[in-house]
Amino acid sequence: MLAQQERKDDKIASLAIILPLAVTGFIVAAGCWTLFAVVGVHLRAELALSSLQFGVLLAAPMAVSALLAIPAGLAAQRYGARLVMLWCLAGLALCMLLLLVANSFSGYLIAASGLGLAGGFYSAGLQFVTSHCETRYMGLVLGIFGAGVTGAGVTYYLVPLVHNAYSWQGVPLAYLLVLLLVLALLVMVTDDDPSIRESSLKTPFQQLFSLLCHGRALSLCLYFGVVAGSFFALALWLPDFLSAQFRLHLGAGASLAQWFVIPGALAQIVGGGLSDHYGSTKVAARALIVCLLALAGLSFSHVTLFVRGGGGVIEVQFVLPLVFEAAFVVVLGVAMGCAMGSLQRMVILANRAEAALFAGFLLVAACSVAFVLPVLFSAVYQWLGISTAVFMILFLLFSGSLLMLARDIRCDG
Repeated sequence: MLAQQERKDDKIASLAIILPLAVTGFIVAAGCWTLFAVVGVHLRAELALSSLQFGVLLAAPMAVSALLAIPAGLAAQRYGARLVMLWCLAGLALCMLLLLVANSFSGYLIAASGLGLAGGFYSAGLQFVTSHCETRYMGLVLGIFGAGVTGAGVTYYLVPLVHNAYSWQGVPLAYLLVLLLVLALLVMVTDDDPSIRESSLKTPFQQLFSLLCHGRALSLCLYFGVVAGSFFALALWLPDFLSAQFRLHLGAGASLAQWFVIPGALAQIVGGGLSDHYGSTKVAARALIVCLLALAGLSFSHVTLFVRGGGGVIEVQFVLPLVFEAAFVVVLGVAMGCAMGSLQRMVILANRAEAALFAGFLLVAACSVAFVLPVLFSAVYQWLGISTAVFMILFLLFSGSLLMLARDIRCDG
């Protein structure tokens, strides 16, 4: 009994060291996803890039992340998560060096594609932290690690500050220093988990793929993909939407959108922690209900009614004030974050031995939805001309996900 307690204490002590390093690494890695969204503006002017070239630079990191997520998960299963994390950080550092010396579109495209190693770090890092975590704290630990996606929002603040103080070349240099620091600390203070190496060789890809198709694993990955992909899509869509809706400067719209991104990312900690106490299904279902309420409010935030009376047609306009619409945006972000934290816990807890691979599936689902939705948003807006149609689409999408989740829960019961 005493030996078991000592092992638990050692696990908690190692987690206290590993988790901050893993989260710091993921914050930097997630920042790499949106690096070209800010730096690319300066490159576009310097290299006279076309809209297509600029769009490719923006999409390359997320697209490559989706491609690398599952192979990185398989590699973590076979060779150990720590080794894959180190290789991903080293690759990201190499991309920062390339950004410092590149002077052509092809060079920057190679660097942008290399930033997709952030997806590999997510898959391996998730397995690394779960291997040092007790089951009763799993949701909280996963939420803390997942909150590293705040790096995508921090980039919007950090990059302009560094650029104004120095030049845009100072941005990859700053990222390079942080990456090398995290890499050095991981090498010095962490070791591979022997149990990962022993079990990984016994699990072929065919068996893991069958596990995905067995039970609720596939549907849960899809639910997470819908919520997380919608979160990323809104993070890209909201700055322009809010600026146009309230006639704000684009910078003001981007600042306002951060009240969706950062609280939403941090809410994964709340969602995971609540799931540890009340169960993932309850938290996920209630979070999705709150999402629907917020989406309903945002869908009809700008409405014009035409009432035909005896004296003609009366036009009645209803416009939600900025402060109330901002409140709905914050509530939506927090609810989506809680849903992501609880759904992530459901998937990983049910497939803990294959956590890295299932983290890859989660990331692929999220990236796929995040790629499709902005295209759908643009097409519907061009067709209908209704700016709030974005929230109507998400309302329908989340309603379907909630109904499917309720059906799965009922079938299991």
